[in-house]
Amino acid sequence: MRYAQGLVWLRRDLRLNDNAALAAALSQCRRVFCAFIFDRAILDELRGKGLTPDRRVDFIHRSVVALDASLRRRGSALVVRYANAADAIVELAAELGVDAVFANADYEPYAHQRDQRVKQALLRARRELLLFKDHVIFEKDEILSGSGIPFSVFTPYKTAWLKRVRASDLESHDTQSNADRLIKPPGVHEIPTLKQMGFALTNLDGLPLPAGEAGAQQMFTDFKSRIDQYQQERNYPAARGPSYLSVHLRFGTISTRALARFAYQRKHSDSAQVWLSELIWRDFYQMILWHHPHVVEHAYRPQYDRIQWETGAKAEQNFAAWCEGKTGYPLIDAAMAQINLSGYMHNRLRMVTASFLTKDLGIDWRRGERHFARQLNDYDLAANNGGWQWAASTGCDAQPYFRIFNPITQSEKFDANGDFIRQYLPQLANFTAKEIHAPWLVSAERQQEAGCVIGRDYPKPIVDHARAREKTLARFGAVQRKGFEA
Repeated sequence: MRYAQGLVWLRRDLRLNDNAALAAALSQCRRVFCAFIFDRAILDELRGKGLTPDRRVDFIHRSVVALDASLRRRGSALVVRYANAADAIVELAAELGVDAVFANADYEPYAHQRDQRVKQALLRARRELLLFKDHVIFEKDEILSGSGIPFSVFTPYKTAWLKRVRASDLESHDTQSNADRLIKPPGVHEIPTLKQMGFALTNLDGLPLPAGEAGAQQMFTDFKSRIDQYQQERNYPAARGPSYLSVHLRFGTISTRALARFAYQRKHSDSAQVWLSELIWRDFYQMILWHHPHVVEHAYRPQYDRIQWETGAKAEQNFAAWCEGKTGYPLIDAAMAQINLSGYMHNRLRMVTASFLTKDLGIDWRRGERHFARQLNDYDLAANNGGWQWAASTGCDAQPYFRIFNPITQSEKFDANGDFIRQYLPQLANFTAKEIHAPWLVSAERQQEAGCVIGRDYPKPIVDHARAREKTLARFGAVQRKGFEA
């Protein structure tokens, strides 16, 4: 046995099953403690005045409570603290007298820097920090081009990913065989309440979004019964096409390997292979963030930092209208209502709303990215950044800047009957399927008949799409003409 005692530091891996760090600790230590730190360095930025409702903090808290209950059934318990994580984990390692801290790698710049500080502090105390791959199937430099450099285009990355992957890459990590090595930490350990941390309960129960490992398994079981319809229905926001597992992947209440294994093994199912591609996109964006951390604040392609985005009072009004779902374009407004009410937005709508902000309103993609970061339950820096830079045509493998989503035709194509729009914009419910996508084009008499007068009961469009398209082409064209083309 390599270590007498070890501490598993749980972060974005809130599960006991198929957990790489936990499996390693159980195989290398005689006794194993588990801990989770509500990191003040992160939470203090989220909290406002008074008790702040934040669905992500609520989801994490519920998942931590469930995790503690699972550990207690095994004769252990979870040490939970509300503190600066980098300091607290070093202090806890000393209190418990462990030889090593085990954790799963986090590739975000803040997390990487934090882990380096923790590693150095532990080394000074003659302890180790051991990091394991768990959040992705392939990390960092595991998938490289033939010339040995990271990919910047998804399709060849996916080809290389599929060529490399083996059944062993998707195998579950055994956390059952040595579970008797999980021990209860000394003293009394209570989980801080949301209120004690300055947060309030949210509407998670009404979404519904079950938390914890059990909630993840419940949702995965449901998706497995629907996966063969995924390819056909995934682009239609009114349909139950997506897996809805993104928040569970984000906080690790389910194993990435379990999902990838299920899809990979269903080789006969086109839908399963399409869904596997989405999981590979996740690895791709994590790899991009690791190798190009500048994307957090800058365009992946530096020349696009020179784009002259709209500023001033009108831009501020338009940004507020976009955030509030008051642009006058029903599909855009319904999508923004969805994220504001539930913290979820359908993936097709993430692309369309991002395109609208950057290319119809000409507003810097970073502002939209930050808004989504505040609103999304499943907010993941790599995926959110990658998606926004794709839509804004500033990122790696982004859509060409001259491809601009038309919010009306997108609505007609992906919500043809207007079912999604009616769900979130009931004031438009009496318009026909043909009228609902652009109700301002309907006669004043028909608007009165439908009980929704445009400009009174629902906003007029804040921008003309055709004119906005020309401005966007000129905006990007100016960058190209200056000779900064990639």
